[in-house]
Amino acid sequence: MSHSSMLKARRQHQKNKKLLQVAAKQAKRLAKQALAGPVVKKAKVKKEKVKKEKIETEKVKPVKPVKPTKEELGRQDSKKSSAGAGKKGAS
Repeated sequence: MSHSSMLKARRQHQKNKKLLQVAAKQAKRLAKQALAGPVVKKAKVKKEKVKKEKIETEKVKPVKPVKPTKEELGRQDSKKSSAGAGKKGAS
């Protein structure tokens, strides 16, 4: 027996074995269903949909950003100038 024919026979054997296993499994499943008897379906109960009522809300106007005071502007400028001076001295 050549190697190729041996491999072919092996594949065929595996295929037949698999088919037998599937058939046995299916027969077992069908027998189990037959023992259980007819399936009784439960009656579906429809739930009533509850409609949500829309509540009208008052529209709020967006708040304008508050301009910083002169003091705050002065503080920001002083921070910027001190930070800039520190960077120049470090290099």
